[in-house]
Parts: sequence; structure tokens; C-alpha cells
Amino acid sequence: MNRLDGFVRLMRPINCTMMGFAVFVGAILASIVPTQPTLPQLGNLNWLNILFGFITGFTFCAAAMVINDYYDRKIDAINEPQRPIPSGVVKPKEALTFMAALIVVGFVFSLLAAPFGLLCFIVAAASLAITATYLTVGKRTGLPGNFLVSACVAIPFIYGSVTVIGTVGLNVVLFASMAFLSNTGREITKGIVDVKGDRSENVKTLAVRYGENKAALTAAIFYVAAVILTPVTWFLGLVGVWFIPFVLVTDVGLVVCSALLLLDHSREKARRIKNVVLLLFLIGLIAYIFGVIKP
Repeated sequence: MNRLDGFVRLMRPINCTMMGFAVFVGAILASIVPTQPTLPQLGNLNWLNILFGFITGFTFCAAAMVINDYYDRKIDAINEPQRPIPSGVVKPKEALTFMAALIVVGFVFSLLAAPFGLLCFIVAAASLAITATYLTVGKRTGLPGNFLVSACVAIPFIYGSVTVIGTVGLNVVLFASMAFLSNTGREITKGIVDVKGDRSENVKTLAVRYGENKAALTAAIFYVAAVILTPVTWFLGLVGVWFIPFVLVTDVGLVVCSALLLLDHSREKARRIKNVVLLLFLIGLIAYIFGVIKP
């Protein structure tokens, strides 16, 4: 692994792209007036602001990934020794410098989102504050820390809405809530994967405190809660018929993942499930985009 590849791996580009795409989804959803035709509104969107929002979402997520690996370098030396910092490809001080540069870029592009630049900056700063809280006092707390991470995942939807209308609508709140619930399930699942290193560092995840069995059950509850919330968007008329086939893939996938995790909550099974859930996130985001296309 060369140095450039090490920095790229630190960012986790797939996660960052999904965060940027979530900003895009939030902007699209915010533009929808359920009682009016949808497609003509898309041409009136401020696409430059959406691009700026995507960049801010991408870089802030990348910064969070970098600082997470910096703080986790001792745990990763046990759980994931091949990662850039514990493997020695990227030095800890270099990771901090890289993180600072990403944050500066994100803030600059938040201010460029006129006429809501100041509000975008405030939302971005709030996201950064939540991330900092997680890393400094929340990381070792288990479930409360999981909630902080999920809040960071949900905020891009809200940020996207702010970039185009300067406020947050009910549909965006609902989709952000789904993201919060499903990601909390994934964070708990990750705790099962990392239980050995977390226990050595006194990180009080549900898996460490109560065992993998109860952690798996709790993760499944959050996955299913996200699934239960999806019909609400349909009943409120916030999405069209094209939402259904895509969201069914996500919903069925989350239910299946829940069942598999309950049947086998071993480290390797949990690792595979958390990776599958990440793919289901992406399909869910696509469902939201197609959901705004109404016949």
C-alpha cells in the first residue's frame, strides 16, 4: 500500500460519496411540493449550491473518518492492523494535518452556498461539533456514541435542504430519521465486529457490556424500526410509485440482515452484515431520488 492509497483509504471514499449524495437527496426532497408536478421543479434548483453542499458533505465525512482512525489507532492495531495508521503508511501527525485541511475546505464551500451560506456554515459547524463530542467524550460510551454517529449521518439530509430553501421540511425530517435508525443498527453491529479491541480499550459498546447476543437483538430492533418508518412517507404522499421497488430492496434486505444477525452474531458474520447494510443504504438513497418522480 503506497502513501497516496493510504490517505485515500483513510477517507473511505465510498462513505464520503454517500454523505455527499445524502446532501443531494436532501436538496431534492426539500424542493418537492407534493400537490404540484415534480419534474419541472428540478430544473429550478440551485445546482451550484448543491455541488457546494456535496463537497462539504464529502470533505466533512472524510475528516471524521480520518480523525476516527487517529483516535482508534491503538484499537485498530488489534482489530484492523492493515489500516493506514497502524500499518505505518500514514503517520499520526500527517493524519491530523490532512484532517484539518479537509475541514477548511468543507467550511469554505459551506460559505459559498449563497444566499444561505451563513446558515449552511452553522449547520456544518454543528455537525463538526457533534463529531468532536463523539470523539472526545462519546466514543467509549457505547449506545450514546452510536447515536452521535447516526446524527452525523442524518445531518447531510438536513444540510441539503438548507442549501436550497434555507429550512427543513417534513419529508426531509422523515428520511433523516430513517437514516438515523438504520445507521444506529449498523454501528451496534460494528461493535460486535470490534468487540475484542473495544474490550481491551474499555470502550463500552453494547457487545462489550451485555454480550454479542443482546447487541445483535438491539441492532435488529433499529433496522426494523427504520423499515417500519418507510410506509409513512407513502401514506403522507411524499413519494411516488417509483419509490416502492427500490425501497423494498432496502427494507427486505434490512429484515434479512436482522434475521441473519440474530441467528449468527459471530464476528465474521457481523462484519459481512455491516458491509451489506452499507450497500442497502445506497439503494435506499436511490429509492428516495426515484420517489420524487410522480406519474
